Amino acid sequence: MRQSSVRGERSPGQAGAQRLGFDDSLEEGAPPPDAPGWTPDDDGGIAPAPDESGGGNGGRRRKGKAAKGGKARKALRWTALGLGFVLVAGAGAGYWYYEHLNANLRTAPRSAGGSGLKKPEPNAFGQTPLNILLIGSDGRNSKKDIELGGARQDADRKPLADVEMLLHVSADRSNMSVISIPRDTRVTIPQCTDPKTHEVYRQTTAAINQSLQHGGPGCTLATWQELTGVYIDHFMMVDFSGVVDMADAIGGVPVCVDGNVYSHDSKGHGSGLKLTKGTHSVQGVQALQWLRTRYGFEDNSDIGRTKAQHMYMNSMVRQLKANAKLTNPGELRDLAEAATKALTVDDGLNTVTKLYDLGGDLSRVPTKRITMVTMPWVYSPGGEYVLPKPGDAEQTFAMLRNDTALDGKDKKKPTPDPKPSTAKSALKVVVQNGTNSTVNGPVSGRASVVQERLAQLGYTAAGTDSSLITQADTTLVYGDTARRGDALALAKALGLPKSAVKQSSSATELRLVVGNDWRTGTAYPKQQGDDKPADKAPDSADALNGNDTKACMKVNPGYTF
Repeated sequence: MRQSSVRGERSPGQAGAQRLGFDDSLEEGAPPPDAPGWTPDDDGGIAPAPDESGGGNGGRRRKGKAAKGGKARKALRWTALGLGFVLVAGAGAGYWYYEHLNANLRTAPRSAGGSGLKKPEPNAFGQTPLNILLIGSDGRNSKKDIELGGARQDADRKPLADVEMLLHVSADRSNMSVISIPRDTRVTIPQCTDPKTHEVYRQTTAAINQSLQHGGPGCTLATWQELTGVYIDHFMMVDFSGVVDMADAIGGVPVCVDGNVYSHDSKGHGSGLKLTKGTHSVQGVQALQWLRTRYGFEDNSDIGRTKAQHMYMNSMVRQLKANAKLTNPGELRDLAEAATKALTVDDGLNTVTKLYDLGGDLSRVPTKRITMVTMPWVYSPGGEYVLPKPGDAEQTFAMLRNDTALDGKDKKKPTPDPKPSTAKSALKVVVQNGTNSTVNGPVSGRASVVQERLAQLGYTAAGTDSSLITQADTTLVYGDTARRGDALALAKALGLPKSAVKQSSSATELRLVVGNDWRTGTAYPKQQGDDKPADKAPDSADALNGNDTKACMKVNPGYTF
């Protein structure tokens, strides 16, 4: 396997699904961190230059705090970036402290792009999935970040989004899927506007980590939405120093290597991570090193680094759920300070209360139903960067759009399809154009073209909605269960797969949205797998389950001692 040259610098952070988290009432008891020594990493290189260590963001374990009289323990939610948030009342301060913590938070607009992608319709029970983009910034914008990240020549360079993970929590909160995209993946970065300077960055094709330089985290979110077709509710971003501060405030996370590893060579490559074979509890700078290590794991590429980040996050979640408990008000305050100072969040998460509530949603997911994957990828000709793997990458994205768990445990027994209950000529259905796209542009007249086709098929009561929206997949939504038979019959007449037919508690009519998968013609283009939609992540996604306690990083022979 060739080395992935993720150009642009390494990235800090993110310990992904780690901590918005929650823990409960067990005794604290993590072993002291094994700190075998740290060598600062001075890996240089701006945007296109090769780089060394890369991204992780750290975050770590936290402890639950006992409520008054030892009763009704407050769950400290585990945050997806390894950043924990604490109910302010539990910190023993008052309203002033709550306002103080809110003031620590940095915020930015949710999206800097112009995508018209809408939040998915609620399912039959009124539930919607939750999607959070986790970003690790490699900025050297402070003295501490430079000390931690090296590359002092990049102190004035705009940061890169060198760690990017999308955390998808199912509508019913029964499972969670986390997908990472290698930072040098070549994608279309849509036109974005910097919310601070109002500078407009034109659409371009570049490594996905450069999206952060085109208007901040809101542009990275817009880029993900264009690539995946998944509506993203929020983003959370952390830098080098935030990772370390949070890791110090929370405690150690067990990680495992299958041999001695020292991520350092004569050319200055490496994060400085130095561990002996076996399991160690890492925290602070050492946690950042683990999450940034590229040289020393597997084939020295970003792909191996991503796997190490997944292992860290899963271990973090298990720690939080098993034995994290803060009983000391001082420690609790330190944790709240570190967490709020470490984060930049979108304007929909601009208070500690909102972050805490978000943690409540995440904490409901059982560890065994957490699945972490890497976007299926292939090397570009010449191996300079990677590209989404045809077929497999889109299959993975489609599973998120359809709220299908990546672990394959959502399989349901097939049931007979109900018969239609309304004559074709009397069935009212509204057709809407969903082909708007900031990358490809909209296709005008799609609703009318498909509505005319329906009339030819006997659905003469079909009408159109003239408003233009953005949607990746063509869908046919119905509300009342009694309409399912009618919806299935209409879908069959158009050649739509059954997976396109969805029930929504908010639907008042049959609504057919012609998505970006059907931009031309009157015959729906058959997609591979339409007859049998994927119910599990493809093997190329390299899935890791949250309950896998035996996972151990493979050490590259060139970086051992």
